Amino acid sequence: MADTFEFELVAPEKLIFSDNIEFVVVPGAEGDFGVLPGHALMLSTIRPGLIEIYENDKPKEHFFVGGGFAEVTPERCTVLSTESLNLAEYDEDHARKRLEIAERQIGETSSDTEREKYEKEVEVVQALMAAYANIK
Repeated sequence: MADTFEFELVAPEKLIFSDNIEFVVVPGAEGDFGVLPGHALMLSTIRPGLIEIYENDKPKEHFFVGGGFAEVTPERCTVLSTESLNLAEYDEDHARKRLEIAERQIGETSSDTEREKYEKEVEVVQALMAAYANIK
């Protein structure tokens, strides 16, 4: 078996994934970055996007994250996310419904603060839909 490191994906409500893995791709704020065992120390904000966990050079697991932070050490990568979804447990209809609700709420609110919140939700859901498109 290839060298591995510990990867943890944590959402506000629970631990989503924890295992020793070979390689992971994380959607960093400045672009996607890959993590292998022995990676240099790094902290990064993450943007809404797709986390891909690889085994034997092939994607094994796909998670969507709504944003957050990643901490990388030579032995571990931890992603603290604002939202995490295992894409195997949801489908594109889930994303479309979320998008419809957020777009409707933008039109119904008169508060700038609420409008900004729903506009951010639209951005996150559009990234979720793009994640589904990337794993097909």
